[in-house]
Amino acid sequence: MAATESQMISLGTQAPNFNLLDTLTNSKASLNELKSDKATVVLFICNHCPFVIHINKALATLANKYQAMGAKFIAISSNDIENYPADAPELMTEFAKKNQYCFPYLYDEDQSVAKAYGAECTPDIFVYDKDLKLAYRGRFDATTPNMGVATGKDLAMALDSILENNSYEGAQVPSIGCGIKWK
Repeated sequence: MAATESQMISLGTQAPNFNLLDTLTNSKASLNELKSDKATVVLFICNHCPFVIHINKALATLANKYQAMGAKFIAISSNDIENYPADAPELMTEFAKKNQYCFPYLYDEDQSVAKAYGAECTPDIFVYDKDLKLAYRGRFDATTPNMGVATGKDLAMALDSILENNSYEGAQVPSIGCGIKWK
């Protein structure tokens, strides 16, 4: 497992729209349909990455808490399933159910959405404000596999601030995880 650091794109960047297969409903879903009028979290994840597996329990808990407060979470997998069949859409459905995701888990088959967002690793986290302007770009928390228990502290601090006043002035530390498996 080689660790890849996310790119830090400019705050204020507009969220690219998409229309992807939601593996939980087997229908297409767009950002405009799924977004929140308060805060929208777009996470690039996958089924097999140890960094994602490490945060799964805390991610589900955090998503439940913040969705009750008006935020929306959207997970996207962009990995090449020909070389990484564990990330295939039908297995994404199982993975989301097993991990009690309360949010859509979308499949980016042609990887165009990951490229549009500048996603580099899993997990890679982008939080947009009510106007879909980038307000937070960073890690879930400071933990990694075999080094601490994931809490989502960094993401939670950003969401608290964004939900309160639509901005976040705190540190934005790049996420670290497995590199997206490009075709």
